[in-house]
Amino acid sequence: MPAPLEFVVARNPDENSSLPYLVRLPLGDAGVVLKVKDTWPRTAKIYCHPSTDWPDNPDIVERVPVSSCVRRGAAIDLQLNRGRENRSQFVFAKARGREVIFWQSARTARQARPNVSVPTARSFGQVLEIIVDSHEQYAWKFANQQATTRRAALGAGDYGVESAGVLVASVERKSLPDLVATLTGGRLRYLLAALSDLPHGALVVEDRYSEVFKLTRVRPSVVAEGLAEAQVRFPSVPIVFCETRQLAQEWAYRYLGAALAQHDEHHAASSLEAALPLGAPLPPMPPSGPSAADVRAWAVANGIVVGPKGRIPADVRTAYESAHP
Repeated sequence: MPAPLEFVVARNPDENSSLPYLVRLPLGDAGVVLKVKDTWPRTAKIYCHPSTDWPDNPDIVERVPVSSCVRRGAAIDLQLNRGRENRSQFVFAKARGREVIFWQSARTARQARPNVSVPTARSFGQVLEIIVDSHEQYAWKFANQQATTRRAALGAGDYGVESAGVLVASVERKSLPDLVATLTGGRLRYLLAALSDLPHGALVVEDRYSEVFKLTRVRPSVVAEGLAEAQVRFPSVPIVFCETRQLAQEWAYRYLGAALAQHDEHHAASSLEAALPLGAPLPPMPPSGPSAADVRAWAVANGIVVGPKGRIPADVRTAYESAHP
């Protein structure tokens, strides 16, 4: 019967190290050993550094049975067999060109998300009426924005604004799983094509772009290349990752406001241009006279003294014009 998997925390025997603990993850035959700053990520992510070996006589601080320890993409998911502080993750990333490892729990991951308050000012000085597509489930309420909403069928996107009954801008909302399903199912290009037919269209994702590279059910490179191809094929439709649902909603609100303001300004400028009085037709341009180089060359050929540079005397130019009626 195989020995049960264990997660072990020990003191680092290297007293000069700034990372006072070692953790041993039950991966592979020999396990993975990391130097860490603390015994658990309780208040913040913990920086980790690979260790070359495990001490022969470790000073063990903690030894806990493991329910699951699995590497998924760029992370190791660890689940311990205890009631509290039982789930965490070791994330492999790059910072300033070098490999780094961070140990985080669900609590510290939440704390790492942006703790911001979105502004309440009007979008471009107006209260927007935002049209919510009638097929949109769990729609944004825009409760913190100066906007009203109404349900209607949209030909493209999930949230739009109209001017004089014409849809001038629309935003398609996607969660990351929905985006991946739309891309791999071949529907993304049709969605973006419909948005590109509008004066202004955009796609906003309620997640970080970095989460693409943590996908396990589909290869991250497939999604990354698919998004790049879509952006090149439809450059007029931005694809924006906004970390959270709140920030995605705020971005869409500002985008729709900017698009409506731009449309109204363009319409007003076109109306003003059409109302401007027409100017009188201009007389035809008089024929251009001979160039100074031509007059000088003629004068030299006919023995008339003229300087190589500067203004040509009037009598010389008159003589040229008489010779070339």
